Amino acid sequence: MPTVKTFLLPDLGEGLTDAELLTWLVKVGDTVTLNQVIAEVETAKASVELPSPYAGTVVALHAEEGTTVDVGSPFIDVAVAGEDPADAPESTAAAAPAERTPVLVGYGVAEDSSSRRRQRRPAAGTRLDDTAAPGTSRPLASPPVRFAAKQHGVDLSEVDATGVHGEVTRDDLERHRTATPVTTSAATVPPDADEERIPIKGVRKHTAAAMVRSAFTAPHVTEFVTVDVTPTIDLLTQLRETKHFTDVRLTPLTLVAKALLMALRTNPTLNSSWDEDSQEIVLKRSVNLGIAAATPRGLMVPNIKNAHTLGLRDLAIALSDLTNTAKEGKTGPADLADGTITITNVGVFGVDAGTPILNPGEAAILCFGAIRRQPWEHQGEIALRSVTTLSLSFDHRLVDGEQGSRFLAAIGQILSDPLTLIALS
Repeated sequence: MPTVKTFLLPDLGEGLTDAELLTWLVKVGDTVTLNQVIAEVETAKASVELPSPYAGTVVALHAEEGTTVDVGSPFIDVAVAGEDPADAPESTAAAAPAERTPVLVGYGVAEDSSSRRRQRRPAAGTRLDDTAAPGTSRPLASPPVRFAAKQHGVDLSEVDATGVHGEVTRDDLERHRTATPVTTSAATVPPDADEERIPIKGVRKHTAAAMVRSAFTAPHVTEFVTVDVTPTIDLLTQLRETKHFTDVRLTPLTLVAKALLMALRTNPTLNSSWDEDSQEIVLKRSVNLGIAAATPRGLMVPNIKNAHTLGLRDLAIALSDLTNTAKEGKTGPADLADGTITITNVGVFGVDAGTPILNPGEAAILCFGAIRRQPWEHQGEIALRSVTTLSLSFDHRLVDGEQGSRFLAAIGQILSDPLTLIALS
């Protein structure tokens, strides 16, 4: 008996309750294959491509682009392959046959191995940089490019694609924008309007809520220290010239991150969280080091899992991979979860210092300011030195003034005498 299966929007990450539908990649009447990407959605943590858990014909789309869909709500109806959707009964919840294995959060069935090798599609959360759903007329483009086009009001079908698989690349989009300037506000706001209103959605909405919750839940304290990091800059230059780091992007942030990890060894309270329900301080054995990153989708804080186990070279590689992934808009929910302590690098914007707000659930965040050449007392004389300001915000419920001061001073001491980085790494 023909049936229509209803795919309910799954939970795409820890504690996420909804997602914004960015783009449908199918329409009613399209034939879809198992695990074919059917839509792009944006959660509070990441942009995600959603695969179909069924093979068949699209009967109904339950949401419009730009709207928010609750987890567990009907998302799409699919009549299984070979069935006539006109003869199908009302939508029913999905139930996979016992002899098959589900491919996505309890939905759909797995094909035999030979079929999977021919048609295998990535699961939710993976990136398809040069592919798109077959059977659709939509131009090929990666999610970051689609998102950027949406932000700037560009119709990708009007962009000349030069990608190796016929996809629209970011360079293609920029060339199109240069030749034909288009802005989101131009399409939605009259030219003589005094103001423009921008809906708060996705990452920006999540960030705003998280920062308010953090600011009004955790009692913040911020301390500052100014450090002569000339020896660190000298060491950085020497390391870059060694064979060990010739193929690695080594930056001052790498050495600051390593100094923080070393300082945690004698100041473990800074790597903890507050459990309000049980009224306990939870000391974390692993350090998942978050790096605040400005991305086209807003501020994100992906983290390096088990950063305390990495040597300097591996830490540099992990930092480079993390920041590149974030800038390309490919950070997944798992990369944003379970952070334990964070670094924000405001120095890249030419800013000297700041009073950062804690990432919710963490005890501390280190702010790394710009490194400047300025007069400084050195060995009893005034000389031009490389100087930076570090600021540390911490949760005063978890960390008292002495602990926070010792931790910040330890980081400063390591950066002023960075041979410790080599000796104790």
